[in-house]
Amino acid sequence: MRFSRGRNFLFRVPEGKELLSFLNEFARKNNVLIGTVSAIGSLRNPKIGYFVEEEGQYKVIELKGIYELVSLSGNISLKDGEPFAHIHVALGDSEGRLWGGHLVEGEVFVAEVYIRELLGEPLERKLQESGLVLWDEES
Repeated sequence: MRFSRGRNFLFRVPEGKELLSFLNEFARKNNVLIGTVSAIGSLRNPKIGYFVEEEGQYKVIELKGIYELVSLSGNISLKDGEPFAHIHVALGDSEGRLWGGHLVEGEVFVAEVYIRELLGEPLERKLQESGLVLWDEES
């Protein structure tokens, strides 16, 4: 699919907000239907996961404490007709170790976010046999 550039958003998420919920609500309020997301900052008690193919579901890892949001990368598309942020993170602990995966949940200590809106045909996520909710493949 081809997209053109839309609006750019640069903002700070208020401390204490749950990051994924905030991103989804921001996208809804600003009618961002397709886009890319990046961010830096710190999260409290984040939950990350990875998809276990054999089980058809995510294994969730619950981290305790404050983690540096070294990198956040993701996208916004539609799921069930609503904007949906799909986010992956790299999180650093106090020993300099890195944790990474699919962001399940995270309370914001600090989050500086950049969203680049894309304009074009709707990009809808659909449930697959694997249990993942994905876009159609490009043919």
